[in-house]
Amino acid sequence: MAKRQQSADRTPAPLDGQPHVVIVGAGFGGLACAYALGGSAARVTVVDRRNYNLFVPLLYQVATAALSPADIATPIRRVLARFKNIDVIMAEVVGLDLKAKRVRLADKGHVPFDILVLATGSVYNYFGHEDWARNAPGLKTIDNARSIRGRILQAFEDAEKAGDPDRQAELMTVAIVGGGPTGVEIAGAISELARHSLASDFQRIDPERARILLIEAGPKLLAHFPDPLPAYALKTLQSAGVEVRLNTKVEAIEPAAIRAGGEHIRAATIVWGAGIRGGDGAGWVKAPADHAGRIRVAPDLSVPGTDGIYALGDLASLDQDGKPLPALAQVAKQQGRHLGRALRRSLDHGPPPPAFHFHDRGDTAVIGRHAAVYSIGRLQMAGLLAWLLWALVHVFLLIGVDKRMLVVTQWAWRYLTNERGARLID
Repeated sequence: MAKRQQSADRTPAPLDGQPHVVIVGAGFGGLACAYALGGSAARVTVVDRRNYNLFVPLLYQVATAALSPADIATPIRRVLARFKNIDVIMAEVVGLDLKAKRVRLADKGHVPFDILVLATGSVYNYFGHEDWARNAPGLKTIDNARSIRGRILQAFEDAEKAGDPDRQAELMTVAIVGGGPTGVEIAGAISELARHSLASDFQRIDPERARILLIEAGPKLLAHFPDPLPAYALKTLQSAGVEVRLNTKVEAIEPAAIRAGGEHIRAATIVWGAGIRGGDGAGWVKAPADHAGRIRVAPDLSVPGTDGIYALGDLASLDQDGKPLPALAQVAKQQGRHLGRALRRSLDHGPPPPAFHFHDRGDTAVIGRHAAVYSIGRLQMAGLLAWLLWALVHVFLLIGVDKRMLVVTQWAWRYLTNERGARLID
């Protein structure tokens, strides 16, 4: 008997006349949108290339051996299992057929939609030097984080075996590009790893002599934070042994070497954190984009010139109070919740989605042990209280009580003992 050919339509369940909402991407925005549509009259299909939601703001802690990947990743199906009207497909989206209103998949299949929500996030921007990514990975995926962790730890292992002091110095040099929150956080975390967690692990090298170099093209760190917080971040990092280079542009990145400000620096580990641009979804629709390649959406988060297509999170560019909203988890989560609730009402013959308005919950970045900055409106704070608020915000954003308890327990243990339990090279 001939084997029946599988249909190209990958819709998991019969639609039975229900409007079909397809959400591409299960990050903060996509997941919040799906959750808000749970139990509604719509059939919802969430499509993501991974089977888990990743808490990207804490990915740097995986890269610096503070947390394990499982601590900050939650299966998508587990989060949405309670909603019988929501299905999940693990697949890679490669484009759209706008005329037929279909999402095209890498396996040659498709998923039809009535309403489409694009929440594919962002990728690191190498500003025309995409070849640099091979030698200077960013922090967007678990694979990136594990690779960076492996490079750092392997470099110390190799330095222990090296007899030449110059070679040891090269192996124990880490260069971080970008003085935004990611660069500042990972610089502080690597300094803590070297000067505390690894300090007594080796016999022939002194990890406290590791050179951590943070390179920023602009005149200050954390440029979008108000004064005097950038100056506090600079002073705190320098007191932790981080060498900060401001007004220094990267000119080239090679294997184990970086050229910046006219200087050639040998560094076994290079990490990129200098900016983002819109992810794959930005190229699937013909719509205006901002300088970072993010789709300029209408106030209701719809994509201009399309029928029933919306974009949110890091993929979307929306101005509020005369400036674009930042690419933050809280923005994506609020947009997803807003759009999901609005679509729910409109599908029940209610009004069309209203304009989105972001409610700022404050911006924060951790710099090191009991040192962070926090800004909301006219209020700025730095130090221990800001560090506690940073921890509270991040624990609150984690999905699931078990994840929150696990991360809090590990943070408390690390704070008391300076130990890091994920020092694995794989």
